[in-house]
Amino acid sequence: MYEQNRENCGAKGKLLVAMEFIDFACEMILDHDWSPDAVVGFAKQHTDWNGKPIVSTKTLYNYIDQSKLSVRNNDLPMKTKLNTKTKRVRKHRRVLDKSIAERPTEVEDRLEFGHWEIDTVEGEKSDDNALLTLVERKTRNYYVIKIDDQDHDSVDYAINKLQHTFGKSFPQVFKTITSDNGSEFSNLASCLKSVTDVYFARPYASYESGSNERHNGLLRRYIPKGKAISNYTRDAIKRIYQTINNQLLHSKMS
Repeated sequence: MYEQNRENCGAKGKLLVAMEFIDFACEMILDHDWSPDAVVGFAKQHTDWNGKPIVSTKTLYNYIDQSKLSVRNNDLPMKTKLNTKTKRVRKHRRVLDKSIAERPTEVEDRLEFGHWEIDTVEGEKSDDNALLTLVERKTRNYYVIKIDDQDHDSVDYAINKLQHTFGKSFPQVFKTITSDNGSEFSNLASCLKSVTDVYFARPYASYESGSNERHNGLLRRYIPKGKAISNYTRDAIKRIYQTINNQLLHSKMS
């Protein structure tokens, strides 16, 4: 009787109590590339999990770090990293047009929709396709366009096509665009003159467009470096960036 009572006393570990949720989390992370944040956010928003025990995002990460699950850290979407780089001022590189220092405060505060960061993702080699990526700063919505190569002509063509797609609403959707000083964006300001305000980060300061850097890191989980972008259809690329948007949406809900 004493031994039976000892087995029943004390709080049971949450790993055992929430085993149904743990199994669900492992399946979504391994089979569908969800992040722990996305799994927890999904469970909190859906009535199927009402009344069922779930664990917090922090606890889920702890279980993974402690090797208590079938999921390992290298199975996860890229974890948020703190910027540990010190700012260094380097000379002899000019800003292509208006500096990020001139950007309005509403862009900095992320309170208004319509302010984007733009970047490119290079392909396997110089003659491979490339990707033009845009992130809206307030919603973190991600948009990816397959382009012929990492050249300013290809970027200009994609931007002109984007303007045609959005038509008269383009200036409302894309109020500002912030870029780095790469040569592929050398015509961006003139391409969007009198349509959209374009700002450029300070030279050697890619952290000033951190949202896009972060999203491109997630994109690399699906299109790793060294993999030819030309092997991916436009539909496949669309599914990839929509998957990333869904993951981040569920993360915000958690």
